[in-house]
Amino acid sequence: MSGVHTQIQALKARASVCTACDLAKIRANVVFGSGDATAKLAIVAEGPSAADNRTTLPFSGPAGDMLDDVLGANGLTRSDIWLTNIIKCRAASFKGNVLKNRPPKASEIKACSKWLDGELTLMQPSVILCMGAPAAKVLIHRSFRITEERGVWFTDTTYAPFAMATFNPAYVLRQEGENFTALRQVVVDDIAEAARKLQEAVDIPKLTLF
Repeated sequence: MSGVHTQIQALKARASVCTACDLAKIRANVVFGSGDATAKLAIVAEGPSAADNRTTLPFSGPAGDMLDDVLGANGLTRSDIWLTNIIKCRAASFKGNVLKNRPPKASEIKACSKWLDGELTLMQPSVILCMGAPAAKVLIHRSFRITEERGVWFTDTTYAPFAMATFNPAYVLRQEGENFTALRQVVVDDIAEAARKLQEAVDIPKLTLF
């Protein structure tokens, strides 16, 4: 096991018992990142689904099947990337006695930021692909608008020389007919663009602090 993998496993163990916000009270499991911690491409989405909460793995349900589909269209699998979320516990609230998904609160994102920071600092990706505006607001800039800035490369972010956003597979799944087909293709093309950018990033000498 490489040093990075060992450190990521230690970080995961600490995250698994985190009680920094109230989501700890309603979660079944902490859903930490998965895949190859030495990969140079990190895909980051908003947060765990109900399915992820059960399996402990990001992108477990229908959105996960969609992710596998768009990765596969580019000759990639989950084992070729690092896949994670900006929060590690499912954001949900009780409506009656049923837990319903909701967007994470700013306080929850902040409480969870140490785990995302730890992951990305350890793995040092060359390219980050945000899936959905919530991840882009955290990793690219606070007022990110997916309709206007999807597919645009940003080179002044904290964790990678190149960062870009595409649509979340969960959002694509909510579309119908031609809209679904078109948006699926956009995500396929954006992943292809991220893979191309990886090659470019390899050719850039590492920036030093001196």
